[in-house]
Amino acid sequence: MALLQELMDAYEGKIVKPSDALLHKTTTLLQDGMNARAFGEFEKPEALGDARWTDELILSTWYMAETGKVPDELNFKTGESDGGFDRLDFQFLQEDDWLEHSDAIDTKLPLNRRGDGKNEIEIDIPWYGGGMSYGSVSVNVMMSRAKNAKHWNTLMSTGEGGYPPELYEVKENVITQVATGYFGVEEETIQAAPIIEFKYAQGAKPGLGGHLLAAKAGEEVAKLRGSVPFVSLFSPFPFHSTYSVEDHSKHLDWIETVNPKALLSVKVSTPHDVDMVAVGSYYAGAHIIHLDGGYGGTGAAPEIAKKNIAMPIELAIPKVHKFLQKEGVRDKVTLIASGGVRTADDIAKAIALGADGCVLGTTDLVGMGCTRCSNCEGGPSGRGCPWGLTTTDIELQEWVQQDWGSRRLDNLYTALQWRLRDILRKLGLSNVRELRGRTDLLSYISKEAGE
Repeated sequence: MALLQELMDAYEGKIVKPSDALLHKTTTLLQDGMNARAFGEFEKPEALGDARWTDELILSTWYMAETGKVPDELNFKTGESDGGFDRLDFQFLQEDDWLEHSDAIDTKLPLNRRGDGKNEIEIDIPWYGGGMSYGSVSVNVMMSRAKNAKHWNTLMSTGEGGYPPELYEVKENVITQVATGYFGVEEETIQAAPIIEFKYAQGAKPGLGGHLLAAKAGEEVAKLRGSVPFVSLFSPFPFHSTYSVEDHSKHLDWIETVNPKALLSVKVSTPHDVDMVAVGSYYAGAHIIHLDGGYGGTGAAPEIAKKNIAMPIELAIPKVHKFLQKEGVRDKVTLIASGGVRTADDIAKAIALGADGCVLGTTDLVGMGCTRCSNCEGGPSGRGCPWGLTTTDIELQEWVQQDWGSRRLDNLYTALQWRLRDILRKLGLSNVRELRGRTDLLSYISKEAGE
């Protein structure tokens, strides 16, 4: 009778939570399939991946999420984009000069460099989780990332969709975001967060604001965002109360009034004058300047925006780094880069270009099973990601269980840290902070040399 009722509900268009039997069957098949793919038990799917996230890069990320180790037979370092980080390589020392690979190679990153008495936060790895809002992803995905962040003494951002109550159990490791739509911005959540992130612009959609389709704005999402169910939600560009450094400073002062100890992070895209924007953010009071390039974003971001508006992140980082140095404030602010940072090699390259650390978003999703199919906004069913990642569909979101997701991310971060230390030792560095701005340790791979 239960099976008959499920069939009737499906026929009538009712979406209900999956039964225990269906949940076990589906998650087992999905997880076993990812495991088999990662270990090469099947041929690489012909349609898997794209130029930036190649089939080998996806499969190697799955392998690392399964084992906590880097693979021997897959390219886990670069894609085939013909540009960006894929055109950069390291100038390693001779093998006799390499340091020993050990936990003594320091990967810690302090985030408050202003010495202003606010939260003194030091994370154990030079990256944290980027903003992916409730509505764009499920609570299970958010909690998987947050639990992993707690385990690694790092952070993850809520994105602009509000603060699901489940996150309070790991609030010390959760950044809350204030974006132009002010969705889900509450005094209580601002007071709970160690870092408040102002999203002035997103690299994947610079100058366009945000858009959550009506199909993804279900009852729980709408309640958290202060809206009504199944209505498209738009975040305008820009903050219409901020048109100068003075306005910017008042904006940050508002948060200081609500949470005087919180660090302030300013997330911006990478226009041609991003160096001026960054310096303005520092003088407005920012502890963290977060540069978001155009290579990031999920399948929900329009390709025409990602590829044609903002400056590539690998050009923006050194531009901002050098300008902050000229202003004499480089060591008083933390520079974070995102927007197409996929691997430990990308993280090291970004730091060598001048960043202090990075933000990972899509990498986390790939670790939990993303295939880069670009169906984040609905997929064939119209219900969202068929893998249960970028959806709040009551059934599909159950395909990602929190303990499984956080375990895979733990393994992935273990492998990423191992590779980062491997890069540092081959450069003769014992501390990741020694790598910052060392462009002399990078080399450009010409098209002729890469062919």
